[in-house]
Amino acid sequence: MKIAFCTQDLQRVDAHFGWAKNIAIYEVSPTSHQFVEAIQFDGDLQEDGNEDKLAPKIEAIRDCAILYVAAIGGSGAARVVANNIHPIKVNQPESIAEILDKLKDVLNGNPPPWLRKVMRKGQEQRFDFDDEEELEHG
Repeated sequence: MKIAFCTQDLQRVDAHFGWAKNIAIYEVSPTSHQFVEAIQFDGDLQEDGNEDKLAPKIEAIRDCAILYVAAIGGSGAARVVANNIHPIKVNQPESIAEILDKLKDVLNGNPPPWLRKVMRKGQEQRFDFDDEEELEHG
């Protein structure tokens, strides 16, 4: 599954979603993690009430399952959740590497129900129409 991190320095989760200059994306599995890409954002990112700045960020993380942020506004959080992305707020700047290691440990153990659901993101679209036909005609 893909995980997004709002970051100013590409090392720590230290950025508000709307103000983040960078979003680092990693592919995470129970056995490993791999850096996928860093997406940079320019312009006046600190302009409150400017919802336009959120659209490219939502698009950039659309296939991510989790978004780590230092902070996120109500509108941003609603848009993230509407795209089936689980936002997680860190209370202070936290190392992306440490978060990835902790997440890997949780995935190898007994993940909480919300995380098991998040892990299925991208797999939910698979649907076997043959089974549906058997039910209808059965």
